[in-house]
Amino acid sequence: MDLVTSSPAPKTLPAAEPPRPRAQRRRQRQRPQTEYLKVALRQVALRQAAPSVLAVYGVLKLIGFLVFMWLLDTTGDYRSKAPRYGGGAHAWDVLSTWDGWWYRQIAEHGYHPQLVPVPGGSGHWSVEQNSAAFFPLYPGLIRAVSATTGLGSYGAGMTVSVVASFAAALGIYAVASGLAGHRVGLLAAALWAVWPGSGVEWSVYSDSLYIALAVWTCHFVLAGRWLTAGAVCLVAGLSRPTAFTLIAALAAAAVPAALRDEDGRIAFRDADGRRRLPSLRWRPLAALALAPLGLAGYLGWVGEQTGDLKAYSILESDAWDHYFDFGRSTAHVVVAVLAGRGDYESAAASEDLVGVGVLLLTGVLLVVLAQLRPPTVLAVYTVCTVVLAVGTHEIFGMMSRYLLPTFPLLLPAAMALDRLKPPGRVAVLVLTALASGSLTGYMLFEIGIP
Repeated sequence: MDLVTSSPAPKTLPAAEPPRPRAQRRRQRQRPQTEYLKVALRQVALRQAAPSVLAVYGVLKLIGFLVFMWLLDTTGDYRSKAPRYGGGAHAWDVLSTWDGWWYRQIAEHGYHPQLVPVPGGSGHWSVEQNSAAFFPLYPGLIRAVSATTGLGSYGAGMTVSVVASFAAALGIYAVASGLAGHRVGLLAAALWAVWPGSGVEWSVYSDSLYIALAVWTCHFVLAGRWLTAGAVCLVAGLSRPTAFTLIAALAAAAVPAALRDEDGRIAFRDADGRRRLPSLRWRPLAALALAPLGLAGYLGWVGEQTGDLKAYSILESDAWDHYFDFGRSTAHVVVAVLAGRGDYESAAASEDLVGVGVLLLTGVLLVVLAQLRPPTVLAVYTVCTVVLAVGTHEIFGMMSRYLLPTFPLLLPAAMALDRLKPPGRVAVLVLTALASGSLTGYMLFEIGIP
């Protein structure tokens, strides 16, 4: 089954097809992207669909956001917490705590990259935390919006995040509708509002901005707009370190595209059967060259400022205790949660139970997505993002947030939701939106650490 608009399945199984020639099978493997272009041309124009996409996403997101604010105000736990760590004078102040505090500090005061040892510290808590661990695009936009509008760093940060979340919703619609039709695209954008981890979409966090850039990079790759894809991927590299998964996905799609001829084949022989090197298309290669410049540029700048080219990875591991351990810590927490134990680092029973559920949901959707045979750029991006999230040592309660960028998993979920009748779809989305205020908002910011 391919990610293309299809007619209802027949009631009887079709007769088995005869074996197809190798060339035909090769063309079949390229069908999803070809169909993306053809189907995209038949879909409702993005400009015409935008109002409904933005309205559906905005209404569902607002429902969850209001529930989140109501829970904060009702419990009042934030009043007894430090403003930097989940507290504040008002409920909405919580949205700029934790990482949000760092982004505001950078926007207001700039960077001061340095590696300062912690007196008596050892292992993964041996270096002081530093602003250089946070990439510059989001705080730079906060500063620009603040200077343009007169808003403070909080208002500017919220503005950037909310606008980026709507841009991400449009991009998700563009990708999903190009692969599976207008209705599935609209449902995928709706699910983006209530997906696990979506509580950070409307907060002073960079997640919405990065995901918007990732979605549009994939869209431009699928549409064959290579130079635009490379440029957007470059900008995404200035947003979050996880952009290397996006760079890998673009590379996996760009290299074969650069080698293909006009018929979509990679031919090493000419018409007379003589061996030859395939002619190269320069646009995919240019995109491949552009894509890593943002990420590499920032990491290089941090290294130059601190005098250590490995400075960023040192900050991540020795100041924030984030490092790739091939999933050992994740496996330990999952086993502990399923066994009802709390003898692990940063245990938070309810949030971690949700995290285990998110992992199971991700696994199921990955299997379904594989059956749909998505285009290379989506498959590689999704797998790399999941491997990075699961394989990294971090606070397990943040798992839903780290898996939020896996937007291609919205496709099988939206296709399943599309099988329901309209009243059923509305009921599922509204109920999920109400639950998201607790499961993706309050639980992430107040019970755990986002």
